Amino acid sequence: MSDAGDRPSWTHQRRMEFLEWKMFWEGRVIRSDLEHTFDISTPQASVDLRRYREVAPDNMEQTARGYRPAARFLPHFLKPSADRLLLQLRAFLSGVIPRTDIWFKDIPDVAIAPDIARDIPADCLRSILQVMRDRAAIDIRYQSLTSSRRRVIAPHALAHDGFRWHVRAWCCENLEFRDFVLSRMDALGTTSSVEYDPADDAAWHTKVVLHLRPHSGLSDQQRTAIEKDFGMSGGRRHIEVPACLAYYFIKRLNLDLPVTEKLTPARLQIELENLDDVYEQIEQAKARTKALIAKRFPQARAVPSSH
Repeated sequence: MSDAGDRPSWTHQRRMEFLEWKMFWEGRVIRSDLEHTFDISTPQASVDLRRYREVAPDNMEQTARGYRPAARFLPHFLKPSADRLLLQLRAFLSGVIPRTDIWFKDIPDVAIAPDIARDIPADCLRSILQVMRDRAAIDIRYQSLTSSRRRVIAPHALAHDGFRWHVRAWCCENLEFRDFVLSRMDALGTTSSVEYDPADDAAWHTKVVLHLRPHSGLSDQQRTAIEKDFGMSGGRRHIEVPACLAYYFIKRLNLDLPVTEKLTPARLQIELENLDDVYEQIEQAKARTKALIAKRFPQARAVPSSH
């Protein structure tokens, strides 16, 4: 386009994406689909269909029941993603997004195993995001596994361990970086200025690569199935994660546990080829973090690091 004024509006682009979504996922689109989904008039819906055919003349065929994708259908506005669609269905079933955000005319029969994670109050997350932007500290009440007490933390990142959301934060009391579970925070209080540098959190900034493979105790057929499940290539899958999150990943997938009578190879499914090396890299990242903190805060040398 020659200038910004000639570019299609976001809403127009969205309707073009919708047309392709309906054709790709449902195999058909009709004019009233546009009218009902976007609350537009019949003439406007007709204009949208005409404009789409001008942009992609070989993409749709008109039938007595509407429009269907042509044999050589190639999306121009939509990037088809099975992961995105399934995440939307999960979010809808979990009550996170409304029915109007799902473009299916009739939602397929679907169910999910219940998620028992505690909800995170929006006000809590809003406060955390604000202090992250301000690079400030905030007073919170935190429930650990051993006690409930007030702490002052300076969050600098969010992290998900596969089950729960954490805040990666500077602990102003212990002078070290720690993980705080968002759902265990409440009674957020006052904010304050703080002197620390997120760059000192080497355990966060250092990436380690985990080399995953099918468990060596599996049969050939089982290994083939696991390779497909985990998107492996050549019998391997390489995952890069921050050093401070590698521990959670390993624990979540039982990658540090040996085979037992109950914990069979079929149940474990995968193993970590470089487990010892990953543990060594984690410890090295922790040591670099402590060294950077000690350089900035000499008094931190005398502070115990137990949680």
